[in-house]
Amino acid sequence: MQLRHGIHRIQAPLGERFIAMYLLTGPTGALLFDTGVADSVPETLLPTLDEIGFDLTDLRWVISSHCDFDHTGGNAALADVAPNAEFLAGRADVPMTEDVELLISGRYGEFAARDRFDDPPETTAEVRRSTRLVTVDRALDGGEVFDLGDRTIEVLSVPGHSPGHLALWDAANRALLISDAVLGETVPTADGRAAFPPTYRDTVAYVDSIRRLQALDAELLLTAHYPVYEGAGVDEFLDSSLAYTERVDRVIAEVLASGEALTSLELIRRAAADLGPWPAAAAEYLIFPLTGNLERLVQQGAVVEGDRDGIRTWRWVA
Repeated sequence: MQLRHGIHRIQAPLGERFIAMYLLTGPTGALLFDTGVADSVPETLLPTLDEIGFDLTDLRWVISSHCDFDHTGGNAALADVAPNAEFLAGRADVPMTEDVELLISGRYGEFAARDRFDDPPETTAEVRRSTRLVTVDRALDGGEVFDLGDRTIEVLSVPGHSPGHLALWDAANRALLISDAVLGETVPTADGRAAFPPTYRDTVAYVDSIRRLQALDAELLLTAHYPVYEGAGVDEFLDSSLAYTERVDRVIAEVLASGEALTSLELIRRAAADLGPWPAAAAEYLIFPLTGNLERLVQQGAVVEGDRDGIRTWRWVA
């Protein structure tokens, strides 16, 4: 689907959800933002490129928005057929963009030891099956500019969901490509139902990224797992995402008001109904945003971190 001059949205299935990749084209080359999972390339991306008459030799840059497998898993499959493409990623995300086992242990398994939360084995098996990675040719820090011939594309550093998350700013089209940098109030299924919570991780960085994106006053907002937002819809999505971080703080304060020390999963079970409509198993992924907010509250002196039989606890002290 061509959204604006030189902006193509390519949407591939991802279980009950979808992953949107973006091809930015110009007279002197093209840039692809994300590759989906391994199956996304032969089953969706390549047929779509063929349909629009795109020559893969014109693909100069492939930028991974961040390290998650549903954004990088197709990198190797695309590298096999795009001989001139340079693969790039945010500097802080490069190790997990190159190594799926590091991604599984360091990102998806972050909470296993301290909080007793981890992905189920079948999810981990699917991550391995769906991910074929390549060595990153160049790390990006934000501020880089790519010249497509008729316009330039600026790279933005927007950490929060991941440390090295990147966004792209197409000023000529006033289009902001953010992938998962901002995640609303819930991640949806393809038909709009709530799938699981917004899994931002570093709340301080996430809030700062949202505010910097708001300042660009984009007319078109392009994400990986949400509809296309235009006009007033851009502000509404960014505003609601920021407000959700404040909602998480309020619910944490209410649940911990008694002064009882709770583990992360105990806190989630008491807080989940006030934070979203997900079933219990999906609600446990609140551990990502709640941990980010709790760490911020610890820094502010409102919460203290403790330990109960080797499991991390949180207690309100403000």
